[in-house]
Amino acid sequence: MAKIWNGIIENALVVENPDQSLDQLLEAKGISVRRLSKTPDEDGLIEEINKHQIQVVFKRSKVQITRKIIESCPSLLAVQLCCIGDDSIDKPACAENGIMIFNDPISNGRSVVELVLGTIISLARRLFETNQTCRAGLWEKNNTDRYEVADKVLGIIGLGNIGRAIARLAENLGMKINFYDTRQVSIELGKEMGWTHFDNLEAIFRASDCITVHLSARDVKGSSNEGILDLLHFQSLGADRPTGPRIFINYARGFVHTPAVLIQAIEEGHILKAAVDVYPNEPRRGESWSNPYQNCPNVVVLPHIGASTQEAQPRIAARVAETFGDFSQFGFVRDTPFKVRTQLVLTEQFETGQSILIVCHSTARGTKRAIDEAIYQANVSNLSSVHKDFNEFGFAYDLALLDGHLDEAEIKLLIRRAEELTGKEEVIFSVRQVLI
Repeated sequence: MAKIWNGIIENALVVENPDQSLDQLLEAKGISVRRLSKTPDEDGLIEEINKHQIQVVFKRSKVQITRKIIESCPSLLAVQLCCIGDDSIDKPACAENGIMIFNDPISNGRSVVELVLGTIISLARRLFETNQTCRAGLWEKNNTDRYEVADKVLGIIGLGNIGRAIARLAENLGMKINFYDTRQVSIELGKEMGWTHFDNLEAIFRASDCITVHLSARDVKGSSNEGILDLLHFQSLGADRPTGPRIFINYARGFVHTPAVLIQAIEEGHILKAAVDVYPNEPRRGESWSNPYQNCPNVVVLPHIGASTQEAQPRIAARVAETFGDFSQFGFVRDTPFKVRTQLVLTEQFETGQSILIVCHSTARGTKRAIDEAIYQANVSNLSSVHKDFNEFGFAYDLALLDGHLDEAEIKLLIRRAEELTGKEEVIFSVRQVLI
């Protein structure tokens, strides 16, 4: 059954402890905030959402928004991620139920970039282990396996926002840049910068002194990047540059390789040093955890703190509050994992008495026509509109500025007409209307 709502989003649930400033920023936009100090399990989250008629969940990367949650919570209209990664959400289920998803691909970038560059230098100079031996009373003043980063080759797997920022700073340190990406836009941007593109993972490993991974959960075709790096890749690191530091860093996704293959490559001597901030299985706060690298001292391990800085978290709160506030008040779309770099906005000056109609619907032929017919039959005019098909997920987003509004009967007529034209049931997933 299609979800119908009139007005702005009113009730938000905040879990996983994003920055406290988020609450005040949302309340200033007319959104009531309920923050949980302890995140419930799946059934508990369903109960919480339904009990308080929650319309949007703000979360970080750990809590799973499953199909069961989505289908059990009829009030839910959106999920706002306070992070980049979107693999904790069942996106097809959201699409089928008219639930929009937003993330923040920008705000934590600088924190991750600085951590990566700091790690490269620290590993190249063996600072982590030297700190431990010096504290233990050993005076190991030597140059064994200690390197400058100038003139070394950095291979970047995934040339998105973070990958490009790392490349620019590393270049300023005197490093040469190789990169691997399958997105044509990223490839062209990288080439424009004078960086060397590789379309083969083994080749970029062979030609690089250091590798840093910045892949998203899925590639450009929508296929999972799980297990994309295997033992052969790790065994190839620095093969064409045998006098280099042979460093591997993964601060992106824990599932792009298994711990076992990285450990094996280190034990075989193909990789000298590594650092990871992400793992195939990560605990919730307070849960016990078994570190898969605990017996491998050549791997520096961090507890997923790439974005955990005093600066990044308030920056994320400000951006997601703005992103979601614009969606709540005007239906605008920015930073959606359904399609990166998508922006859907109305640029006209709004006037009192107008309304904004927001419809999430199937891409089946006839649904867009049903919307247009309903607007016409309601004796109102479509002053401006934008439309986007998210074909990978089988749904479309329609945003229209009207010189009047549709009443409940006219909205229900729109839903029935869409079913008549398509010959299918439940092709309109959600309808929201905001009066100006």
